Amino acid sequence: MKPIYFSIGKNFLIMVIPDSQAHQNGHTILTYTYSIFKNPTGQENEFLRKESTLHTDRKHDADYMGYITFEQPGKLFTYTADGSEDLSSDQVEEIIELISHYRDTSKMWSI
Repeated sequence: MKPIYFSIGKNFLIMVIPDSQAHQNGHTILTYTYSIFKNPTGQENEFLRKESTLHTDRKHDADYMGYITFEQPGKLFTYTADGSEDLSSDQVEEIIELISHYRDTSKMWSI
C-alpha cells in the first residue's frame, strides 16, 4: 500500500506506511497498523528503502518512531513507541486524525 505523507506541528514531515495490504473480492481492505517514520528529506523515494525492511528491523532505523494500531476505528487506538524517538501525545493525536481522514476518504486510497 502506498505511504501517506503529511506534516504535523510546525513542518515536522512524517511518512506513514500501512503495514500490509489485503484484498477481498478484488477490493482494497485497509490495514489497522501504521508504521510512523520521520521524513526529514521530504522525498518519496525513502518509502522504497523503508518498505523493504521487515517490521522487526525498523526498530534499528533512526527515522522509525513506532506504530499506531486502530483497535476500533474511531474509538480505540494504541501507539507503540518502539522507535528511536517517541512522539508526544499531541503528535499521536494529530497523526490519528490524519490517518482517520485518509481511511474515511476512500478516494484517497482506493484503486
